[in-house]
Amino acid sequence: MGAGLNRRPRRRCSPFCRSGARRPPAVLVALRLAEAASNVIAARSRFRRSPPRLRTGSWLPLRPPGIVGFVSAPRLPCWKPKNEFALINSEKSSTKESERKETKAEEDLDTEVLEVFHPTQDWQALQPGQAVPAGSHVRLNLQTGAREVKLQYEDKFRNNLKGLKKGKRLDINTNTYTSQDLKSALAKFKEGTEVEGSKEDKARQAEVKRFFRPIEELKKEFDELNVVIETDMQIMVRLINKFNSSSSSLEEKIAALFDLEYYVHQMDNAQDLLSFGGLQVVINGLNSTEPLVKEYAAFVLGAAFSSNPKVQVEAVEGGALQKLLVILATEQPLTAKKKVLFALCSLLRHFPYAQQQFLKLGGLQVLRDLVQEKSTEVLAVRVVTLLYDLVTEKMFAEEEAELTRDTSPEKLHQYRQVHLLPGLREQGWCEITAHLLALPEHDAREKVLQTLGALMATCRDLYHQDPQLRRTLTNLQAEYQALAALELQEGEDEGYFRELLASIHSLLKELR
Repeated sequence: MGAGLNRRPRRRCSPFCRSGARRPPAVLVALRLAEAASNVIAARSRFRRSPPRLRTGSWLPLRPPGIVGFVSAPRLPCWKPKNEFALINSEKSSTKESERKETKAEEDLDTEVLEVFHPTQDWQALQPGQAVPAGSHVRLNLQTGAREVKLQYEDKFRNNLKGLKKGKRLDINTNTYTSQDLKSALAKFKEGTEVEGSKEDKARQAEVKRFFRPIEELKKEFDELNVVIETDMQIMVRLINKFNSSSSSLEEKIAALFDLEYYVHQMDNAQDLLSFGGLQVVINGLNSTEPLVKEYAAFVLGAAFSSNPKVQVEAVEGGALQKLLVILATEQPLTAKKKVLFALCSLLRHFPYAQQQFLKLGGLQVLRDLVQEKSTEVLAVRVVTLLYDLVTEKMFAEEEAELTRDTSPEKLHQYRQVHLLPGLREQGWCEITAHLLALPEHDAREKVLQTLGALMATCRDLYHQDPQLRRTLTNLQAEYQALAALELQEGEDEGYFRELLASIHSLLKELR
């Protein structure tokens, strides 16, 4: 009996076994592992489709039911399938078939009719095909795998619905809506927006009308008061007629020119003055025997010429340049010559064609005689400033052409026909400019120093032969060194006198 108890009982063969032959252990292990893997795949598929609903405190098994433990090779039952290595998983096939059925059921849902889900303050499961209202709180329950919906918190939900209250909303009394309902609701929404927009515009217009009156009403009231509303063009026509009338007195003509100068500062008004012939009337006023008429006519022309090429061209063609030079060359009051010089500067600046005509008409000689007259220091500074502007203007045009690499620009071609620097040397402007350093005003000295620097390339040999120029520059150097030191004491690192001192240093360096 003891031997019987110690004897190991014979294990019955598996019903799959067709014969008494045993499989090799390695083959049996491979077959069992393949079967376990197929069971794992089927279990995972079932778990994804419908995970088990768990109660609180329940445990979820970590291993799929296909794997129950480890089996040693000697204790495995023999198993001989009909077809070797042909494994069939019935659970996997049934899972795929259920998936196809559910997909077909979802496709059979009517896409045109959607059931509206009405959320509450509690979580509720969302069924397939239901539409969720905007602003709802949606979550995925990881335990059940179902989507759940509830309302947001009351304050957040109201904030999300603020934007929806701007337009007219469509009242939906049923629980379903179709695509046609959406289209009609969108159309009504747009119509409501347009209606509200038109109402806002009407309200805004009413507010404007409450503070302002229409122009027609104002014109009517002005007509009743014998007040006429005129445009700038009408005003200029009236002023020109008043100035050109033989019945107007001298005071009326001067007043008309004074008012006209205010309007022609604007470029469009100056061109309008040209369009109806008023510019030529003012140019002819330069021939008047009255100095005041000449003065104010030049005042109007200077305002009209300023940075207005179209008016400048017509003025040169109309003989304005010759008339201006005649006034400067004859005996006239100083105030009249100031206005005439102002008109001449406005006509010549940035207009190379007028500069050519100026040189041909002997303009440099006229200006030289004007500067050499007594009590014309103010005019001398303005003339020197004009010459400096003309010289640097041509230099900038050449530098611009070099930077842009434009070989034949029309502007540069016109400036190259203006032989200004040789004319200045020939007319004695090198010596005249050097003698103007004796002026006491700092502003006048600044203008003269700038002009000397611009003329240095043309008048270098003449300046080397002028000992008076070197003595004047040395005296000015000592004077402005003291003034610059005072500026430094006051905390001005880059003061006005330091700039003048730098210009004097530069000139002295050129004369060494």
